[in-house]
Amino acid sequence: MAKLKVTLIRSAAHRLPAQRTIVKELGLNRVNSSVVKPDNAAIRGALLKIAHLISVEEVKD
Repeated sequence: MAKLKVTLIRSAAHRLPAQRTIVKELGLNRVNSSVVKPDNAAIRGALLKIAHLISVEEVKD
């Protein structure tokens, strides 16, 4: 299964509370922090809601 590397490129400060919650729950703490998450429907849905704040790369196993 493929994985996604998610990097926070814009701050979550001054964003909607739901967007800040998604950023925090994904484990992104600061700008330029990255996490690797599994590629599934739940993660993709969360990423779509904060697409303007992040960059996403596919990581091969």
